[in-house]
Amino acid sequence: MKTNDVIIQFTTKIVFFIIFFFSIHIFLAGHYTPGGGFVGGLLTSSAIVLLVLAFDLNTVRKVLPINYTYLTAIGLLLALATAAFPMFVGKPFFTHFFDYFDLPLLGKQSLHTAMLFDTGVYLVVVGVTMTIIQTIGEDE
Repeated sequence: MKTNDVIIQFTTKIVFFIIFFFSIHIFLAGHYTPGGGFVGGLLTSSAIVLLVLAFDLNTVRKVLPINYTYLTAIGLLLALATAAFPMFVGKPFFTHFFDYFDLPLLGKQSLHTAMLFDTGVYLVVVGVTMTIIQTIGEDE
């Protein structure tokens, strides 16, 4: 029997973007305030799980055709490469580098290698969380 979930599906489409953009804000603000890759990844995963609850797993897979195992692997490689790179230039493992750059429209901004590491953490958290959710959701 097909249920009429128009209200929950419409609301989910709006709330998904609110949660997703908030997760990006938390991710970007994580270098100076609480947050970062882990919390941003959890928020992104929760937004995707909301889509799965409102629609179904197959519909979400069609809309977001992401292989979360590959996403996890890419995140691990990015985090490990960012942490290991300083050893190749004579610095200790996990040494943080930053500099200031004049960016168009944004002006003078500081760019950090911690951002690359956090990106890796973000991808790992989204990948692992969604792999677990999909595995649980596939069981009948």
